[in-house]
Amino acid sequence: MTLAELNRLGAAAFVSELGAMFEHSPWVASRAYDRRPFGSVGELHHAMMSAVLAASAAEQVALVRAHPELAGAEAKEGTLTAHSGSEQARLGLTTLSKDEFRRIGELNRRYREKFGFPCIVALKLHASRASVLDEMERRLANDAQVELGAALELIGHITRGRLEQMFGAH
Repeated sequence: MTLAELNRLGAAAFVSELGAMFEHSPWVASRAYDRRPFGSVGELHHAMMSAVLAASAAEQVALVRAHPELAGAEAKEGTLTAHSGSEQARLGLTTLSKDEFRRIGELNRRYREKFGFPCIVALKLHASRASVLDEMERRLANDAQVELGAALELIGHITRGRLEQMFGAH
C-alpha cells in the first residue's frame, strides 16, 4: 500500500488499513479520514494525532487503556496485537528472566494502581530492557495529568514508527 493508494480508499477501507495503528482504537483512523489527501507519512500521522488530541479526556484515557502492559497478561497469553508483539519481542520483553518478570510485574501493578492505565513506553526509543524498567520506575513519581500527557506523546512515537514501517519514512 502506498500513500496514493491509501488516499483513494473509501472510509471503511481506510479504517480497515489503519485502524490497528492505534491499539484497538479504529476511531482515530476514522476521524483522520476527512483530512485526506496525505502527501507524506508526517501529514498522515499529524492528522491522526490531531484526532487523538481533539478527543475527549475519556476517549484519551480509553485509548491509553487499550494498550497492553509491558510483559503483561496479553504477552503471557499470546494475545498481543502483531504490532505490540513485535515491539515487545525486540527487547526480549516476551522472554524475561524470573527476576525481570517479577520487577516489571510489580512496576506494572504500582503504575496501574496510581494512574488507572498501563505505562506506555515507546520501545523503539530504548536499546535495552533495563532502560525500559528504569523509565517505568522514574515515571511513578509523576502526577496523573503529566502521565496522561506522556502516554499520549509516547503513543505518538509508537504510531509514527508503525506508519513509517508501513509506508516508508517519507
